[in-house]
Amino acid sequence: MTTDFDPARDGAQMSFDGRMSYGDYLHIDQILGAQTLLSSAHDEMLFIIQHQTSELWMKLALHEIAAAREAIKRDDVQPAFKMLSRVARIFEQLNNAWDVLRTMTPSEYTRFRDKLGQSSGFQSHQYRLIEYTLGNRNAAMLKPHAHRPEVISLLQAELARPSLYDEALHLLARRGIAIPDEILNRDISKTHTADHRINAAWKVVYESPETHWELYEMAEKLMDFEDYFRRWRFNHVTTVERIIGFKRGTGGTSGVAYLRRMLAVELFPELWHVRTDL
Repeated sequence: MTTDFDPARDGAQMSFDGRMSYGDYLHIDQILGAQTLLSSAHDEMLFIIQHQTSELWMKLALHEIAAAREAIKRDDVQPAFKMLSRVARIFEQLNNAWDVLRTMTPSEYTRFRDKLGQSSGFQSHQYRLIEYTLGNRNAAMLKPHAHRPEVISLLQAELARPSLYDEALHLLARRGIAIPDEILNRDISKTHTADHRINAAWKVVYESPETHWELYEMAEKLMDFEDYFRRWRFNHVTTVERIIGFKRGTGGTSGVAYLRRMLAVELFPELWHVRTDL
């Protein structure tokens, strides 16, 4: 037979009048009060929380990617590897979230879909910032944020900085790997285009990992991350198709067709292409 145990006996703090509590530190009341349902549909809560938690994970991903980029810029690559490993795990969490959302059926979604209006996930400025930070710099995607000057300013500031992949290529150059000047000094506001000379640079690294171990490890950390990122995109497509089929997206996109087109995007193209050359 067991009796109730009082944690205060072991010194646990049980009184928080005027003291920092768990809820105070994490602003739990604000977080748990941020789910405003616009319908009586049971599954709307799932839909809202899935997207809100995804935004929180993306905020952490941006925090880690930005720090990794700065570490690579100053040649402090070991902390960058830790951060990139964390980002890959963050996207593993984002992938798992699709499994929960897929428990919602088409009939359940249609009970509240009209309440979404024109809102759509492709309007997420954090997702756009992740794409821009990694190097997929489609300026046309600034348009959905034109009504928010502070967001436009944030995204434009990112377009004025070298991407994570740009910094990786600069690191290769500093470590003695030949990178063409026109790539090192390119217009960084544009998306990097795959170049066979960069294939050759990564081939040097992969053919002699013992000589270029840190560059080799960085390449694999980038590959790990993009691997999870690709899975996230694929799971997004399959989840949307499972729930709405080939209907148009709420934001006016072609839905599944639009998302499938995004599957072809390569963030670090030469790291994929060099596999063929080895």
